[in-house]
Order: sequence, then structure tokens, then C-alpha cells
Amino acid sequence: MSGSAESPKRTPLYPVHLKYNAKIIDFHGWEMPVYYTGIRDEHLTVRSKAGIFDVSHMGYVSVSGKNALDAVQKVFTADATKMKNGVVSYGLLCNEKGGIVDDVTLFKIGEESYFFCVNASNVEKDYEWIKKNSGDIAETKNESTEKGIIALQGPMADEILAKVAEDADLKSLRFFHFTEGKIGNDNVIISRTGYTGEKGFEFFFQRNRAETIWNLLMEAGKEYGLKPAGLGARDTLRLEMKYTLYGNDIDDSITPLEACLERYVDFDKGFFVGRDALLKQKEEGIPRRLVGFKMIDAGIPRQGYEIIADGNIIGKVTSGNKSFSTGDSIGMALVKTEYSSIGTSFFVSIRGKNLKAEVVKTPFYKK
Repeated sequence: MSGSAESPKRTPLYPVHLKYNAKIIDFHGWEMPVYYTGIRDEHLTVRSKAGIFDVSHMGYVSVSGKNALDAVQKVFTADATKMKNGVVSYGLLCNEKGGIVDDVTLFKIGEESYFFCVNASNVEKDYEWIKKNSGDIAETKNESTEKGIIALQGPMADEILAKVAEDADLKSLRFFHFTEGKIGNDNVIISRTGYTGEKGFEFFFQRNRAETIWNLLMEAGKEYGLKPAGLGARDTLRLEMKYTLYGNDIDDSITPLEACLERYVDFDKGFFVGRDALLKQKEEGIPRRLVGFKMIDAGIPRQGYEIIADGNIIGKVTSGNKSFSTGDSIGMALVKTEYSSIGTSFFVSIRGKNLKAEVVKTPFYKK
């Protein structure tokens, strides 16, 4: 992180983004690349070859000590007792009303050592919330300013990483598992995770080594067509998979049940913050659902557009765009539950016109 509290924040890879002539935008206070060669080009490169992303703006919150597991269990919706060392688990942090504080990945390093990877826009909020709810029994630390994070995604990711990784058994590394190894001379956590729907990796390392690791990966990826990819491609890739984006599709007012993320909530594990509220909502009925839809009429849905059915507003688009992989106009919308079944038709209000759309099975893109 660089700059004062008032100035935009930059990752350690900011000079690299300038070198590759990236289009820089403000992203929740960060100066980040939205694209280098173009969103469509980067999107299709990730689907067919490989792309490299700077995600060092995301946060890293550690939880450690003899009661670390108990602390994690208090704040995380999934059951961490089922995790072995080297496993990653996706889940939610919820508030007392069941609203989503953030969606996160939890890494188990050891019996007394975990860390959460959290969204860039929520780093301080998440850290304060985790500390408030579990800091009395374990040590919590916001290490975001000490860590760099890079993602390598795409069908050629294995071949590229194999050229530069040492001391790591990549062939046996399964999805949502991580290991430790070296890229060049630098120690890194290598995690088989990502946000694109492609096979690939995310790397965690000391922040001041980001540029060296990026350059090694770029050099190794030359023969495989590796390209830098920005936030724009990251957004269109995740949309095709119906991966939720915090601030668009989920927030503090939306519960995991409404967001169709119930499979990441383990009610049998016992207490966690938000459990009682979620059980109550489950018993009383879920008023709205996050659905995936495809436009039938020509038009591209955007966040905030109204969803119309039977002459009434029944929801809003939370994310929408053109799918570069399928050619369809697709989106996610939070709608009244009675309009959430697959095959249900409704209208999206686009620039004063009600255009027909249909709820479809997701993900939108499959190989």
C-alpha cells in the first residue's frame, strides 16, 4: 500500500500496470487496472490460455493461538472443524441479522493458525468485525499491508507455474487446497483457487516481492500466450460463473439464504454470529432470491435496472453484462421468491423499455 490516507491506494504492482499501459480506474479507493489490451481480449485469453491478475488490494486477516479454531467458528458460516491443514474453505461472515458482512475464503495453516482472504472494499470492516467477535479468545491481525497476492488463471496455468515453482508438489494439489513452495527465491503460498471458473492458482507472499514474482510468471508464460488481465475481465469471467461480487450481488442487508449461498452455511456446527436470524428466516420463508437470467430480447442488463412482472417491480439487477464466451446477455437479479424458478419469464427495464428475460440454470458458462 502506498500514499496517504487521503490519496488513492496502490498495490506494489502499480509500476507494472503503467509499464503495460493499463487503463487505471478508482476501485474502492485503489488505483487498479481495469484492462490492458481490452476486456474482451483478456477475458477470452483467460478462457483459452492464461491470464495473470494483480489482486494485492484484497485483504489478509490472520487468526492464531490455542483457541483459533473456536474463534473462527464464531464468525464463519462453514464448519472449520472439518478442515485439514492445507485446505481452503469458502464461506460467509454474517452480522446478527444474518446479513452478509463479507464472503471470504478461510485457509487452515495449522491447528492454531488460520487466515481469511477478504474483499478489498471490506478489509477494515472485516478485521474490526472479526476482532470484535472473536478477538477475546484468539489473536487477530490485519496483515493486508504486508502481503501481496497474484492470481494465475486459465487452462495453461499448470504448465506456466511448473516452469518457475520449486519445492511444491503441484500435481497432487487439489481444488481448494494450498501448499507452500518457491517461485524464484521467494517463499509463497500456492493455492488452487480463483474467481474465474478456470483452473489456476492464487499466490500469497511478502508484499515487496510482488514485482519479481509477477515478472517470473510473465516470462514463463510467454510461450503459452499469458497476458495481464484487469478488473474488467475479472468481473465478466466471474459473472459467467454466477460468482457473487460484494457490493453488487451481496451486502450487509442480504442473507446467504436470499443469495442462494445456503450450501456454505452449516447450521449443524453450532453457534456462529447470525445463525439464529438465518434459522428464523428459513422457518418463516425466504422473501427474495438471487437468480441468474438470460435476456430473450436484445439488450444488456446493468446493475440497478428494475425487474418487472405482472405490472409490478419485483426486483433489481445486481450484475449484468454481455457474456464474451457465449454471446448471451446475462445477469443476476434479486427478485421475489415466487419469480425465482428456472424458466420464469420477467422483463428488465432497459432505458425505458421492458425487455423480456428468463431465469436460467447457472453457471452461464460451461466447458
